[in-house]
Amino acid sequence: MTTSTVPDLSLAWRDLAGSGPEAQALGRDLLERWTEPHRRYHTRDHLRAVLANVDELGGLATDVSAVRYAAWFHDAVHNGDPGEDEERSALLAEETLPRCGVSVERVAEVARLVRLTATHQPADDDPNGRVLCDADLAVLAGQPSDYLAYTTAVREEYAHVPDAEFRRGRAEVLRRLLEAPRLFHTPLGRARWEDRARVNVRAELLRLENGASASASSQP
Repeated sequence: MTTSTVPDLSLAWRDLAGSGPEAQALGRDLLERWTEPHRRYHTRDHLRAVLANVDELGGLATDVSAVRYAAWFHDAVHNGDPGEDEERSALLAEETLPRCGVSVERVAEVARLVRLTATHQPADDDPNGRVLCDADLAVLAGQPSDYLAYTTAVREEYAHVPDAEFRRGRAEVLRRLLEAPRLFHTPLGRARWEDRARVNVRAELLRLENGASASASSQP
């Protein structure tokens, strides 16, 4: 899905935040968060992919540094609590970024962008939000094997949720995506990822619905 890569996250963070002691300490903390053992999809690989997608789309943003910071923070807190995770991640950005010399205005923008990833519904006049949301959702446009690996990893992160409950919740999310007039909000994102993403999402929804039907038919 991307033509660029971000092989060295430590270097990417230094390029963004600088080499000061506060910045480097925060970078180490963030990398530890992205390596927590309970994560299966929201790992460093996901962070690399989002940052690489931001690199591709960054020319469409008005503050690409804020978008990059938001990419680092958008799943910094991930406990499997939709909405709460994004809020706690935004609060973490608000608490820690000022120590690194990031301006008040940019910190506020980073936190706003992190909160936006709870819905992935940026306004038409929100170029930074459109870039971040497209970069985060580009995984939906993977090749079938990659998409299956993504959905498998997501299910493993929610292993504590019973199958029927997970299917209902996941299907609701997928239907909401398909009902939207567009999954991607930048012209480049739509051109590269929209069609393939819709094929993948429809196929996953069908699998979930068929699984629910099979479970229902097996009941006494």
